[in-house]
Amino acid sequence: MPEILLSRDQIAVRVAEIGQQITTDFAGQSVLLIGVLKGACMFLGDLARQIQLDATFDFIAVRSYGDRHSTGEVQLIKDVTMPLRNQNVVLVEDILDTGLTMTFLKKMLMAHQPRVLKTATLLDKPSRRVLPIEADYVGFLIPDRFVIGYGLDYVERYRNLPDICVLAEAPRK
Repeated sequence: MPEILLSRDQIAVRVAEIGQQITTDFAGQSVLLIGVLKGACMFLGDLARQIQLDATFDFIAVRSYGDRHSTGEVQLIKDVTMPLRNQNVVLVEDILDTGLTMTFLKKMLMAHQPRVLKTATLLDKPSRRVLPIEADYVGFLIPDRFVIGYGLDYVERYRNLPDICVLAEAPRK
């Protein structure tokens, strides 16, 4: 069994806090959550249930990793289908690592002219940052360890683990 870094209970508490903060920040308004597939699907689902506003969601998919290593390039695989113009948008990511993906997505989504664009990440690994970017809503700061579970994978495995775990045999960088 992999080592648990963050338990499902810790995750649930923090996701509820982020949901409350988004509810407060956008009080009386609607929000559109955009989840980055596949990793953010569980975080987005739990977060959406914690937001006490009119909230809808859409998904976007990018590829930023070749086999196991970052290529340094980000490719759009699936674009959003809902109009973003004049919407309050929250981009929902599983992990903010190098910053390449979030920087790419923010630039792309801003071209759609949302009213507001905020970013939420469950995990933030600032030690790996290549580009200077920070999320507006952060679940947990984590060390430079390879994590799986709660949507995060290793070669498409382990996404269904309810906790955030450290992979015992971390892939080589």
